[in-house]
Amino acid sequence: MTQDEMKKNAAWAALEFIPRNTVVGVGTGSTVNHFIDALASIKHEITGAVSSSVQSTEKLKALGINVLDLNSIDSFSVYVDGADEINAQKHMIKGGGAALTREKIVAAVAERFICIVDQTKQVEVLGKFPLPVEVIPMAAAYVARELTKLGGRPVLRDGVITDNGNVILDVHDLAISKPVELEQQINNIVGVVTNGIFAQRPADMVLVGSATGTQVIR
Repeated sequence: MTQDEMKKNAAWAALEFIPRNTVVGVGTGSTVNHFIDALASIKHEITGAVSSSVQSTEKLKALGINVLDLNSIDSFSVYVDGADEINAQKHMIKGGGAALTREKIVAAVAERFICIVDQTKQVEVLGKFPLPVEVIPMAAAYVARELTKLGGRPVLRDGVITDNGNVILDVHDLAISKPVELEQQINNIVGVVTNGIFAQRPADMVLVGSATGTQVIR
């Protein structure tokens, strides 16, 4: 079974956990694209979606799913998104698709966060996948120096501007043993919009697609 098929299995398995007549938060990325296809199969049973990226918004609208402005909603029941890495505590690294800030905002508003991944994304220690940090452009050099002091090797993601008009620094060579603390520490650097550690708001449930089926981790 290919990695893409494992992603698809996890994505379609998420439908089982979507309440009807509700707003669904939708993330970004290749696994989420499968979930949007799945969501379209029940689009008449949901109120609409809140999206974390322009890319996902366009796909949702193309499939006839109503996309709502997050500012018009106090809260909603479930957010479904992928991850670049996830550990046993359901802490994640996200942002490979450069949508980390909007993903973190949508996750904060959602009552429940379901993470859909294939089994290659499971790790013991976060950090092998370079940690994305969204940065105000004028602060990029300063933030890079501060990230170097934390033991990382920041590299500007070439040619990428986020949906918010900012740049991404990908931080290599980190072994993130204390994700909650490091998430806060990096967010406290002036000029950082947010970083791709999702630990202060971890996933509530993880669906892991594999060759033998989909594992549910609660």
